[in-house]
Amino acid sequence: MAGFRDCDKKHFPLTDSSSVIKLFREQIEGPNEPNLALLSITLGCIENALTMNRAIPAAEEAALLRPIFPVVDLETVEALYAKFETLVRGSVDLTHYDSKFSSRELVKKISDVVWSSLSRSFKDKAHLQSLYSFLTGNKLDCFGVAFGVVAASQVLGRNDIHLALSEDHAWVVFGEDGTDTAEVTWHGKGNEDKRGQSIALSVAEKSWLYLNGQPVICDRATEVAAMVSAANPSINLTMDSIEMGALQQELLWLLYDKGHLSRYPMSLGNLGDLEEISPTPGRPPPLQIFQEAITVALNHYNNHHVYPYTYMGGYLYRKRRYKEAIKCWAEASNVIRKFNYTREDEEIYKEFLEIANELIPNVVKAVSLNTNDRAQMNILYNPDVYADILRFYDGICEWEEGSSTPVLHVGWAQHLTFSLNKFDPRTRAKIDLGRDEDSDDDSDNGSNDENDNENMKLSKEKELVEKSGPLKHKDPKDALSVVVEDLKKEELSQLSPSQSNPPGYRVTAKGRKGQRHRNSSIYNKDMSPQITSGKLHSDKIVSKDKEEEEEKIKTTIQELASKVVEQQEAGTPPNPNITALAQQCSLNILNKDYLLGAGQPFSSSPSSSTTASPVTVISSSAAAGRGVSTTPDEGLLNTSTSSSTGGGGAGTDSRLDVDEFLSSKSNGTAFVGLTMDSMLKAESPADMMLAMKPRPEELGNVTGVSAKFQVPAHSVQLPPRCSPSPSPTSEMLAALGPVQVELRSEKMKGLRKMFTSAKLNASAIKLQLTAQSQVHVKDSRFLEFCEPMGSARKRPRREIV
Repeated sequence: MAGFRDCDKKHFPLTDSSSVIKLFREQIEGPNEPNLALLSITLGCIENALTMNRAIPAAEEAALLRPIFPVVDLETVEALYAKFETLVRGSVDLTHYDSKFSSRELVKKISDVVWSSLSRSFKDKAHLQSLYSFLTGNKLDCFGVAFGVVAASQVLGRNDIHLALSEDHAWVVFGEDGTDTAEVTWHGKGNEDKRGQSIALSVAEKSWLYLNGQPVICDRATEVAAMVSAANPSINLTMDSIEMGALQQELLWLLYDKGHLSRYPMSLGNLGDLEEISPTPGRPPPLQIFQEAITVALNHYNNHHVYPYTYMGGYLYRKRRYKEAIKCWAEASNVIRKFNYTREDEEIYKEFLEIANELIPNVVKAVSLNTNDRAQMNILYNPDVYADILRFYDGICEWEEGSSTPVLHVGWAQHLTFSLNKFDPRTRAKIDLGRDEDSDDDSDNGSNDENDNENMKLSKEKELVEKSGPLKHKDPKDALSVVVEDLKKEELSQLSPSQSNPPGYRVTAKGRKGQRHRNSSIYNKDMSPQITSGKLHSDKIVSKDKEEEEEKIKTTIQELASKVVEQQEAGTPPNPNITALAQQCSLNILNKDYLLGAGQPFSSSPSSSTTASPVTVISSSAAAGRGVSTTPDEGLLNTSTSSSTGGGGAGTDSRLDVDEFLSSKSNGTAFVGLTMDSMLKAESPADMMLAMKPRPEELGNVTGVSAKFQVPAHSVQLPPRCSPSPSPTSEMLAALGPVQVELRSEKMKGLRKMFTSAKLNASAIKLQLTAQSQVHVKDSRFLEFCEPMGSARKRPRREIV
């Protein structure tokens, strides 16, 4: 049984932090259990003097502020300890509980003693977690009540009652093997009726407040660590006590060295935060401490603790290591998906709300504005970062599934679309989210049908070519006229879609006919014979048309082959018109209506960027005789209509003005030498005139150019043309492979295709994320809104330093 022993009294008065460290060290290392009531009263007295009863100096006097430490005398501590011991022993008669191990009734009785002594007119605020606050003002917060029950049990000699801690709640475990649980405090208005009840029902509800049965089960030393970790050095919202923070840091390092933080992730997180503010020489850096907290959560608590990841994520965010911070937040979301959201989980809800609506949008905004920092800009081109943001929201959505209360509202969706839109579309395209289960059957059936039709068509064409043998051109002009006539007849013989397609059938973009996978409700079982007969009739018509078309193509190919052979045997040169048309087809898009006897020869939207006019085509034989290049870029175009000079095997007949052959200039446009594409790109007549001017290399290589445009070859040195070098971003994207992301929530699965599209549909994302179809209402007794009146000390949020 712990008591205020003489060996403890010799440490008083406490005048500095070193004397406090000596007291705690002796309590931890001594042969007896640490006296929880004594240590809580002592630490609470120091915290109260350094934070609550401390005058805040003016700004001009802040420089003169010197560290102070209150003197804690023996009389004060001894009087408060005696008051607590008298209260507990006078209220609980142990003769009614003669069992060796504590019962639920005894635990309920002890909690009633602490509960009934509390003031009913106080509000939840900081510095109410110690027994000093309880004994001097009758005030305790949620953690303080649970700790007070354990300290009272120690005074009564019931050493099987220990503290159990989640990340935002506390209760006790007791019994022979320590598996019985009981509520002893509150976490919301009206929850005092739960005192004495088991937490099994709340664990079954998968609430984060109870960590799915993965809390920190404390021994006496870990309970001291919980008391030290719950201390709050803040004076107000903007100022902390340096002395209290330093004392808390030294005490945590003392407990760390003794191994009492090895199973307590929250205390490790607090220690890491304190080390970030004031690093201790010779100690591990904060990042290593945060990583150790994550390791503890993984090894001892089956990765059910969220705060280790948010501790580390906040630290990395403040250090502007944004990529690693987002990854930590995604891992935190991966933990929260294991729970169901309730209104008692509001602390972790606020944590994720801050990450989603402030921190992540701030990251993408800062990175997009800071274009000078290439390393930071690469975040928006990194598919891993994009995948981590999707994983973060996927965990939030799964946390909402099966819960009695929705989590996401339109604010979440707005910030999600804002963040995702900052990423490059090429980055979004590198995300592999798996296949859409709803459309797998339809897409598989459709793709198989289309592939079968394509393969059948290619095989038939291959057979026709093999039967007709190698083609040898003889008379291209006559052959072209035959093809044109056949195409005209085919246009006139085609049936309308209404005639060839019965109801219930559709024609795809490739002309495929097939029954719809999902028929309308009007096609019931009674109409199935009609549909079957219609399908058979349509198949006959289609097969007959295909046979006629194949026979026509076969006949045309054979006629072309025979004419080409006859022309080659007679030695007749090919028609220059056909040669000119073929050369122009390499620079422009041929208009199919022209082959049918109407319209212009070429389409008004050619693929080439710039053409010169009037265009003169030089045959290969004439070009060879004059030494003119016949490549498409240099030898085909000429800007002069003057007659050719000199030699070769072909005379002037081998050069033909394409304008005369096509009976139109510049593909039907009103401006000579301009294509429609060039006209649309030009912003002024001057731009159009520049587009009409030929390149110098064309003037120097093509014969027949006017003298005023002739440039001597030795006076012009053109730089070699080379493809533009890819940007660093393009090289990085090319080096990165696709990133696999497994979405598990139904809401995020429904947005698979949208997340990888070039342009995000913000409205669709908002509708999907805020839909409440995935929220299932459970028992009505869990829908009661509970405003928290007290909780364990929360981490103060710090901005970037």
